[in-house]
Amino acid sequence: MPAAPNRRAVAAILLVPLTVTLALWAFAWPAARTAPRDLPVGIAGAAPAADQLEQRLERRPGAFEIHRYTDDAAARAAIEERVVYGAVVITGNGPRLLTASAAGPVVAQLLTEAVKASAPPGTAVPVTDVVAAPEADPRGSALGASILPLALAGVAAGAIVTLLGLRGVRGVVALVGGAALVGIAATGLTDSWLGVLTGDWWTEAGVIGLTVLAIGAPVAGLAALMGAPGIGVGALLMVLLGNSFSGVTSAPEMLPEPVGALGQWLPPGAGGSLLRSVAFFDGNAAGTATTVLSTWALLGLAAVLARGRVRPEPTAEGTERRTGVSAPALTG
Repeated sequence: MPAAPNRRAVAAILLVPLTVTLALWAFAWPAARTAPRDLPVGIAGAAPAADQLEQRLERRPGAFEIHRYTDDAAARAAIEERVVYGAVVITGNGPRLLTASAAGPVVAQLLTEAVKASAPPGTAVPVTDVVAAPEADPRGSALGASILPLALAGVAAGAIVTLLGLRGVRGVVALVGGAALVGIAATGLTDSWLGVLTGDWWTEAGVIGLTVLAIGAPVAGLAALMGAPGIGVGALLMVLLGNSFSGVTSAPEMLPEPVGALGQWLPPGAGGSLLRSVAFFDGNAAGTATTVLSTWALLGLAAVLARGRVRPEPTAEGTERRTGVSAPALTG
């Protein structure tokens, strides 16, 4: 058997287990190591009760990042602005917990359990959901499940543009137009029909469209620079790593370090965070995610445009077809 087919057979045998191992690492490892890591939490109230609660929470080293506030109003404002995920307010009748299930039901449940465990035995801890998740999606399952389809849509858009040979302005128009239509269709499904998003309709459509564009444009850009393998590289980056590191089903601070931070610099994670901000928090804390998505989209579109301006050198066969004159034959 020739050497080349042998090498291809060995590569095919090794590729499947390697891919499965990488996928299990990307998806199973963060899920198996889910725990709070510098999770921003507020404490409002006067010392010494607030100091004692802070000390009890700090018994879990590295779990919480404590923010101190003067009163209930300041703590609520911090939650609504997405500075903290929740806050404990110390009152004369004992502690009260403020949560935001819209920021992540998993985190809200974790805070409830942690604060009740830190309270003196027999103390009741009332819980107030300051920014509640929508009734149609109280566990955040639909929002968490929406990121993978958006990632797949972006990869598909980039691959289609590449396979159809769309370059330059045509490629950019196809990517932008396709992303815009996905945004409109997806918002119609998740907001108008399912009711799992409750923010401004057109803003949500814009965020979803920008997320798809920030995924599809780099895929097409990588393919323009690397050829067909660029589609695989883009899919690996956006789906395998970007989706599994997004933290959208819990919170970035619940993932192992540095996965949580890395995921927010990839379009799926940034898109999930931005969509949560515009759907439930009036656009608060949207700046960083918007910048990340815009940067990925612009870099990808720039690569598509740049490749479109590079014209391949004409071959002898191409010259013959255009001019009708045969290229001279080379004789020895």
